[in-house]
Amino acid sequence: MKKLDESARDVFIIAVTPFTDSGAIDYASVDRMVEFYVERGVVGMTILGMMGEAQKLTAEESVAVARHVLKRVGDRVPVVVGVSSPGFAAMRELTAAVMDAGAAGVMVAPPSTLKTDGDIIRYYVNVVGEIGTDVPFVLQDYPQSTGVVIAPTVITEIVKRLPSCVMLKHEDWPGLAKIAAVRAASQAGETRRISILVGNGAIMLPEDLRRGADGAMTGFSYPEMMVEVCRAHFAGKLDRAADLFDAYLPLARYELQPGLGMAIRKYVLAKRGAIASPALRKPAPLLTPDDRAEIERLMERQARRLKELT
Repeated sequence: MKKLDESARDVFIIAVTPFTDSGAIDYASVDRMVEFYVERGVVGMTILGMMGEAQKLTAEESVAVARHVLKRVGDRVPVVVGVSSPGFAAMRELTAAVMDAGAAGVMVAPPSTLKTDGDIIRYYVNVVGEIGTDVPFVLQDYPQSTGVVIAPTVITEIVKRLPSCVMLKHEDWPGLAKIAAVRAASQAGETRRISILVGNGAIMLPEDLRRGADGAMTGFSYPEMMVEVCRAHFAGKLDRAADLFDAYLPLARYELQPGLGMAIRKYVLAKRGAIASPALRKPAPLLTPDDRAEIERLMERQARRLKELT
């Protein structure tokens, strides 16, 4: 498998980890999920991220899931693996295992203990020292979850110091100005131009792309929306991109609810046939009958809006 580099663009879907109702990993659904994503046009996958409930897996399960996905995907699309960990030993071990199995790169989020710009820079320097300079990595910038705010100047300093940093997963919110600032730094020749893929359920995707993002790396349950929006944008059809996005906006907004978001997303994926069960591993929130009825109503309304666009 080709390694990840700065040219990555379009949609790298953040994949869920399917479980049975009893909480066991559902490997048959892993296969179904891979085919579901690839059939809808994604150009890459990211597994064992926050959406993949990685924190609920054992070390052995993480390696097993990664190897299973990589074997199923083959050479069709690159796979990035989340390896964030409180300690470097676990990160180093998982990175070695997944890169040996064919991963294109890894993704690393900063731990909540980092308090200063210097702390953040030193942390990523140490990360590369542990996983190796030959492993491409994605810098995950998600302060809503990590509590670590990474300024654009810190991002550019990391890019300058570490050639293996090839992508920013941008999830700051509001964060449009950050995308523009990172892009301005590379345009001015201050640093390399790296790939920027955005998260947050793609809730700002048209605007993110206009500010200089290269695509999306997030888990919205209709990956074809993100694929088509990116295609339209890069073809210069900005109004078409916005119209497609608007058709999905009510459900994208609903999925982004703190706390319930993962349960909603898995419920939609199960309704769409991508996975057999919407189960999350415990501890996890439960959808109420009202929640499920609202989701199904949003899906029905979305289908009607899409017909009007075609």
